[in-house]
Amino acid sequence: MSGQAVFQIDKADNVATALEALEPGIAVAHGDPVQPNVTVAEDIPTGHKLALYNIACGENIVKYGVVIGCATQDIQIGQWVHLHNMKSLYDARSSSLDVVTGAPTDTHYE
Repeated sequence: MSGQAVFQIDKADNVATALEALEPGIAVAHGDPVQPNVTVAEDIPTGHKLALYNIACGENIVKYGVVIGCATQDIQIGQWVHLHNMKSLYDARSSSLDVVTGAPTDTHYE
C-alpha cells in the first residue's frame, strides 16, 4: 500500500494516530513529527495508535503531549497500541473493553 499516513500530535508523543487503515510498510508522519516516516509492523485500524518508539512494559503512553496510559507489555516500534497492550490511567474500566468492538466485557445483558 502506498501513501499510508499517520499523525503525531506533539513532539513529546510516543504514539501516532493512523489516518487510514494501515498495513505493514512505511507510513508518512504528519502533524508535529520527530521523524518523517514510521515503519508499520502490523495491520492497524483507522484512528488507532501505533508506537513511534519501543515502549517498555509499565512505561507511559504519551499522546497530545500528555500521559494517557501505560503499557501492559513491551510494545515495539510500529506496533498497534490499544487495549491489548496498554491501559488507561484515568478510566479503570477501559481494561475490560473488547479490543475489537470496544464493548464492555464486564457487564452481561440478558
